[in-house]
Amino acid sequence: MRIFKKPLFMVNPKTYLYGDNVVKLAQLTEKVANKYGLDCLFTSQPIDIPALKQATSDLIITAQHMDTVKPGKLGVVLPEALNSYGVDAVILNHSEDPLTVSQLDDGVKKARALGMLSIACADSFEQCRAIAQMHPDIMICEPADLVGSGSTSDENYVKQALKAVHTVNPEITVIAAAGVDDAGDVIKMLTWGAEGTGGASGIVKATDWEEKLEEMMSAMAKFK
Repeated sequence: MRIFKKPLFMVNPKTYLYGDNVVKLAQLTEKVANKYGLDCLFTSQPIDIPALKQATSDLIITAQHMDTVKPGKLGVVLPEALNSYGVDAVILNHSEDPLTVSQLDDGVKKARALGMLSIACADSFEQCRAIAQMHPDIMICEPADLVGSGSTSDENYVKQALKAVHTVNPEITVIAAAGVDDAGDVIKMLTWGAEGTGGASGIVKATDWEEKLEEMMSAMAKFK
């Protein structure tokens, strides 16, 4: 299982990028993360994982989804395949790719069995409490309607989500990242208690990726 230190930064290019472009962003992310001594989750579509593993060495390469199926099914993301390519972590139950309770529970257990970090997403405080009882390694707590909106969670949501998770299991690392796209947003999330944050469209759509990563990670480094 990959060991990481907090605060934890996350870059989530979703399907905005692929091929050479996602490799370029990953290499820039690694460069800036190493400069500030930060650990960083970098999410990927399955098809780009081998290239990312070859092009980087320090990022926590994270599959954007995983299906809890046995070998033989068509059109799914097989856990064993991710593991064979050295994937470090998997995202489960993102609001754009939700799972049933049974699938999520199976996914957390399967990731653990294969030595991959499980990152489970939750929306409401009730979901935060319920999913924390499955004991994933990391949780991303964010209101679904704020994902990609450019608006962040407010202070009450972040603090209450953290309480909901840590009352069940204080060992779970909680990331708050919805709508985060600049240094001010990073500082807010971490000041309110989040143990990690990062960006998706706010980074990918920036005119200068390295400049945006510098801005956000330098702000995070103050909380080490």
